[in-house]
Order: sequence, then C-alpha cells, then structure tokens
Amino acid sequence: MRLTLPVLSTAVGLGLTAALLGATPAATASSQHQEAYAGYRPSASTAEDARNNQEFFEAVVRSVAEKRAADPDSAAAVTVYYSTAGAPSFRTQISRSAQIWNSSVSNVRLQESSSGADFAYYEGNDPRGSYASTDGHGNGYIFLDYRQNQQYNSTRVTAHETGHVLGLPDHYSGPCSELMSGGGPGPSCTNAYPNATERARVNQLWAYGFADALDKALQKSARR
Repeated sequence: MRLTLPVLSTAVGLGLTAALLGATPAATASSQHQEAYAGYRPSASTAEDARNNQEFFEAVVRSVAEKRAADPDSAAAVTVYYSTAGAPSFRTQISRSAQIWNSSVSNVRLQESSSGADFAYYEGNDPRGSYASTDGHGNGYIFLDYRQNQQYNSTRVTAHETGHVLGLPDHYSGPCSELMSGGGPGPSCTNAYPNATERARVNQLWAYGFADALDKALQKSARR
C-alpha cells in the first residue's frame, strides 16, 4: 500500500495542519516545495535541506510556545506532543525513540497525544526513504518509509528523524555513535541514542531557543 500525501510539500496539509489542526488537505503540491527533506539518506546536504530542517524545528517550537503562552509558569521542561495516527505500524519504534530522547535530554520531553499535537508521523512507500519535511509555511511532519525501515534499524531511523524535530541537522559523515549520521555508517549501524554533543545541543536549543520563541508568542498574544 502506498500512502499518497498530497505531495510531500504542502504535505502538512495532510500532516500537521489537516489531521491535527482541522484544516482541509491540499489537493496538489506547489512546485516550489516539492522536494522532501531526506533526513536519513546519506546524500549530500544542501542549503535547502538546512533551511527545511530549521523551518521544521521553528514550526514545532512555535506550536509549543503558543500552548505555553497561556501558562508561562508551567514546569521548566517543555513538552512536545506528537501523533502516531498516520503511522500505526511504527508506533512501537516511535514510542521507543521518544523514550530514548526523554532519557537523554532534560529541557524538552516528547509525549504522544490524540489531539492538538505539535507534529505528526506518517508511513508509506517512498523511493526517497524516510525524512522530515516542511511545506515552507512553518509546518512539518515525519515520514517513515517501509522499505528503508526494513533495511536499516527502524528505531535508529525514527530516533534520527525525531532529532530533526528537536533541532538537529544531518551529519552523514559522522560515526555510528552519532545519531544524526543517519544512514551514513550503513545498515549495520543500530545505535539509536544521541551522543553527548547531540544531547547538549538539544538541551541548549530548548533552554534558550524556546525561551525566545515563547517571548515572541506572548508578545503576539498581547497585541491581539
């Protein structure tokens, strides 16, 4: 079975915006954003990839910040909610990758939610493999490819893609011990844990980057 996203760009039409925020999925993709951000393939990274990754991270931060704006005095650790409704076959791997990240970092937590999620996972067949994608308008989702998850360790693939949600870029030339090296080390690599540098970077991003985003969200609310 092939999952047909209204193409991988306006993708969040089907992804975050439609399934989770109640919008109508776009019927066709705009040619401007048809390239998916292939997060697991060891291909050469581009400036567009880096931009897409940053937009995805910022979209998640904004979504979380808008929720937190109403309760700025809540616990220090930020919770990012995700949906597995579009990827039921990978719910175990997604849950495991969330546990890995939750045990690895302290400034952000991942939690499944049946409604109001900040991003979503989807599954299907795609020759580009698994990836994190953005529609260019501040929305994103993670797509998990069946074949790639049979070839590579599925929990590593999922944890790697989730790393993009938390703000980490690809680094395919890195060793197996580096989660964001993705498919670079080859299918024999099964490590699904971020290394010390990756853990520190995520904690830094969510300690400071989130605070800035929350400030902006609060300012926006005050202007309404």
